[in-house]
Amino acid sequence: MTDIIRLGISTCPNDTFAFHALMNRLVDWRGLDFRIQLLDIQQLNQQLFDRQFDVAKCSFHAALMLSESMLVLPSGSALGFGVGPLLLSADPDKRPESTDQLTLCPGRHTTATLLFRLFYPNTTSIEQVVFSQIMPRLAGNTADFGVCIHEGRFTWQNQGLGFVEDLGTRWEKETGCPLPLGGLVASRSLPDEVIRTVQSVVRDSIEFSLADPNIALPTMRHHAQEFDDEVLMKHVELYVNQWTIDLGTTGANALSRLNAIAKNAGILSEETEGLEVLSV
Repeated sequence: MTDIIRLGISTCPNDTFAFHALMNRLVDWRGLDFRIQLLDIQQLNQQLFDRQFDVAKCSFHAALMLSESMLVLPSGSALGFGVGPLLLSADPDKRPESTDQLTLCPGRHTTATLLFRLFYPNTTSIEQVVFSQIMPRLAGNTADFGVCIHEGRFTWQNQGLGFVEDLGTRWEKETGCPLPLGGLVASRSLPDEVIRTVQSVVRDSIEFSLADPNIALPTMRHHAQEFDDEVLMKHVELYVNQWTIDLGTTGANALSRLNAIAKNAGILSEETEGLEVLSV
């Protein structure tokens, strides 16, 4: 009997690039039957908490909270230097300093929200919204600040918004580690052989697209908020890197630092276990 794998991935370009070959069955599924769903990252986080997926891309903030039931696959992560979310403002002269101010964040369990809470604790009120609403709301002056992710990193200046800080750069300066944004996790309830097969298929898919990056553009265009090919490929160049292929020791160390810092800030409970990366 074929093993059915409920797979969730995000609609952001780095995921549709990395999973293009898997989604279109251009690589061998190795006897598995993938049932694939594409969602916003916070929807993926929430559905993982609701146990709707066997394997899914999620924010590393969410992964840490699910560490007892999930382990991280070596391939499929978004982690690196210069990849962090941007803190933007509706008014270039404003800084977060009052709970009368409102900051928009892209989901309660996203790593972007975690970073804002780490670096700007109790400075503003926070509202969680879908990431694509953040820049329009700032431009419409219905919020003071917003934590911008995905394609918006490359297009925010066209909106006339102010720049407060690159949260990823701050993370890098304070830790010396690449920023771990999100990764692919698998349920510990799956047989070990199945998890390892999923890992192999995912790595095959990433390497397929890297061999000819333009081949994934139709899939990326179909799911992206931003349809400019140059922006889509900039996104891939930034977020798909050596640690997407294999987290390695550097990636595992970055996850340990994120866990420790979030615990120290009281955002994660002391009982939260560190993330285990599948050994291959």
